[in-house]
Amino acid sequence: MQQNRVAVVTGGASGIGKETAYKFASKGDRVVVADFNAEGGQAVVDHIVAHGGEAIFVKTDVSKYEDVEALVEKAVDTFGRIDVMFNNAGIGRVTPVLDQNLNDYHNVIQVNQHGVAYGIIAAGKKMRELGIKGVIINTASVFGFLASPGTFAYHASKGAVIMMTKSAALEMADLGIRVIAVAPGAVDTPIIQGYKDKGMIDSMKSKVMGNKLTLPEQVADTVYLLTLDEASAINGSVVMADEGYASFK
Repeated sequence: MQQNRVAVVTGGASGIGKETAYKFASKGDRVVVADFNAEGGQAVVDHIVAHGGEAIFVKTDVSKYEDVEALVEKAVDTFGRIDVMFNNAGIGRVTPVLDQNLNDYHNVIQVNQHGVAYGIIAAGKKMRELGIKGVIINTASVFGFLASPGTFAYHASKGAVIMMTKSAALEMADLGIRVIAVAPGAVDTPIIQGYKDKGMIDSMKSKVMGNKLTLPEQVADTVYLLTLDEASAINGSVVMADEGYASFK
């Protein structure tokens, strides 16, 4: 077990981010929970502390570089280092491409794509400055590979995450910093449960092994495992956490 690392988790107030924050804390790592949702994020921190862990909350709008940079600085100011950056914050909209509201389009790109880029840059710079051979993990998606009606901006953003991961991994390898993406499929998160068309959820279930949504805890387990030294050969890769969605669709 690796303990006393410092892990920053964006989108940490709910879903995959929340469960990943709990996972790191349960293994003895100190956690910085970041989210725009202050109430939800603080609740996650309170849960961790109540169970004997160490955590702080930092309200963060990942679409703003200054917020992400301040988040990384706060992690280091509080805990002295940053070992893991999990760029997980994301949003989604379901709209036919020709009916796309451009504000919604830009919001998805700013959070899902730019937010990941900012996390890679800010965390990477700080790891280089401190001489830390850290791990940066980005939440991609099976929708970075597969097309589906109504999610034009989401596809664009997740495809970008995949290529940013590969590019950043190539450039940071000499620093000993690994950059990896995890690609969930149909995960039982607030984004999916927010779909008004429940038939869409049933359709997603039908395309995975076991005919069920993946639990956020399962993705969190994958993320944690990728940060361990035992996974040191995994770099620049997109690790599928989709229960076969991309393979059997």
